Amino acid sequence: MDEAPAAKKRGKRRDRRAANGYQSGAHTTHRLRYHLVFVPKYRRRVLEGAIASRLVELFESCCEVNGWSLLERSVQVDHVHLLVQLPPDVSVCGAVKRLKGGSSRVLRLEFCDLEEFLWGSSFWGVGYFSESVGSLEEGVVRRYIRDQRSR
Repeated sequence: MDEAPAAKKRGKRRDRRAANGYQSGAHTTHRLRYHLVFVPKYRRRVLEGAIASRLVELFESCCEVNGWSLLERSVQVDHVHLLVQLPPDVSVCGAVKRLKGGSSRVLRLEFCDLEEFLWGSSFWGVGYFSESVGSLEEGVVRRYIRDQRSR
């Protein structure tokens, strides 16, 4: 009989952590958030209209499938800003590889006219920017990503 109240307490604690942005695993509690920026090959200004909206869908589905949280996003005509939360067993470079690789393949298949602007087999430029985001500076980073839309 005493187990039910204990289970309820644990459930409430998990809910509170989730509300604060913390995720928990079997033996860990974590909140690892990263600001990522990457650009199309040659920094071409191709991320607009149907391509931009499809890209948002691809990023959201990639994060959902992999169990990551996409907290903020901004797609500009020549670059992308993402604020993602990753579990501790996923490296930043592994996450970027999945985001860029998967979206590149789908965009090139669905938008054949991109071949005119982007030669070769990749959509994205080599490299990326990443920065870990702490709880104190998260509001600043979120505001910065949102403000990119108005530029």
